[in-house]
Amino acid sequence: MNIKKVIVITSALSTWFSAAMAEVSLPNIFSDHMVLQRSQENPVWGKARIGESVTVRIQEQIHETVAGEDGKWRIFLNPMEAGGPYQLTVSGEENELTFSDVLVGEVWFCSGQSNMQWAVGNSNDADVEVATANYPEIRLLTIPMVGRQEPQENFEGEWKVCSPESVKWFSAVGYFFGRRLHNALEVPVGLIDNSWGGSAAEAWIPRDVLQEDPEYSEYLAEWDERIHGYTDEIHAEKKAAYQAWVDSGKPEPKQTAPRDQRHTQHRPGNIYYGMLYPTLGYGIRGVIWYQGETNATRPESYTDLMTKLIHNWRLAWGQGEFPFYWVQLADFKEEATAPEDHEWSYLREAQTRTLDNLDHVGQAVAIDVGEGRDIHPRNKQVVANRLARLALANDYGFAMASQSPRYSEAVFKDGYAEVRFDFISKGLYAFDTSEVNGFTIAGADMKFVNAEAEIISKDTVKIWSSEVPEPVAVRYAWAANPDCNLYDRIGLPVTPFRTDSQPAR
Repeated sequence: MNIKKVIVITSALSTWFSAAMAEVSLPNIFSDHMVLQRSQENPVWGKARIGESVTVRIQEQIHETVAGEDGKWRIFLNPMEAGGPYQLTVSGEENELTFSDVLVGEVWFCSGQSNMQWAVGNSNDADVEVATANYPEIRLLTIPMVGRQEPQENFEGEWKVCSPESVKWFSAVGYFFGRRLHNALEVPVGLIDNSWGGSAAEAWIPRDVLQEDPEYSEYLAEWDERIHGYTDEIHAEKKAAYQAWVDSGKPEPKQTAPRDQRHTQHRPGNIYYGMLYPTLGYGIRGVIWYQGETNATRPESYTDLMTKLIHNWRLAWGQGEFPFYWVQLADFKEEATAPEDHEWSYLREAQTRTLDNLDHVGQAVAIDVGEGRDIHPRNKQVVANRLARLALANDYGFAMASQSPRYSEAVFKDGYAEVRFDFISKGLYAFDTSEVNGFTIAGADMKFVNAEAEIISKDTVKIWSSEVPEPVAVRYAWAANPDCNLYDRIGLPVTPFRTDSQPAR
């Protein structure tokens, strides 16, 4: 990425400031009950009249600046230790704004598609979870779903104190993750839910980043063709026609409500500019991410997309290489009883490969918590626990295992294979049954069959089948919904993998 682009991205919020404004103001990411990230400089920004003096106060800190020719101003608060509540006061020459009940602690950005958006109130033990959500030092902020190609200046929303009332429709993964951190660290925690069900990874990346790569030229061209000539008037006509069909009793053929493709969660760049843009730069510790289902039909590009997304977000935020942890796709669809070559397996593989492209990233494997008939597993607690392990171990110094066992190497011998794993804590373990399930094996013809397997040491498994006298490849949990049961004894499932590099069929 060139220097000019970096400058444009990191100053993203500046475009919404208006030189004509007479009163000092701030975007809604600053509100009562907000949490500021501890132990780092935090930007505070807003707009005012050109040349207007602006003063920002919190605790003993006083910062003064002047609005520039574009009406914008920005200061950086000195690092603060966890605590509060405090008041943040912003004074202009004609007005003063006071934000009350401000805490300092840990702030995490919770993003992705519907499995991140999935609410506490729809998760396992929802009634218990909601009734016990009395955590006044956990604060929640939800960003509305807006898809635009033009950078959005602000959003409708405000920080809320965590309570049974406020938590019910908040991100379950986000809340359960944040609660773990709060209980472990004993500091305030701020959670920003910026997710949109069904969203594509391409929508979370600036379009110009994709345009630089010829691999995406055809995909972008298809989108340009899809929206070419579409106007507000055409959309209004389609809506009116649909409403007339509804009013007439919904006769055959069945119709679906029209969607304005210009503003959906699939169009490249739409969510970056519509939802991410007005939050860029706000002080955070890191990001948790749950997305991939929408991209499963094109897994070959997903490693590159996620590498671009994470790299670009870090540049845009201007806070260095903050941690970025994601959830690998859970098991879904009918349970596989025979070897299969499903696109979800390749998407999971692409997610795992992203680990090798970037620093300060991690993956929570969820191959054991899905629901065959529902793409939205209700057990968000386990998913959040595995994300929390990554943060507690890597960012907060807790001595605990955080990564699922991951394939390291395979040795093929006369009639069997031995596979060794990295990131083993207490040792491999077959859950529920003494038999190890989930392995398939193939010879030179690459026709996979179910295999027998045996744990032969803390980190190694032997795999074989009487049908494959000379094996050359092994796969594990390689199905949309595999029957697999290999874990580290601490409870982290082995990461799905394959030793071959055959293209998807």
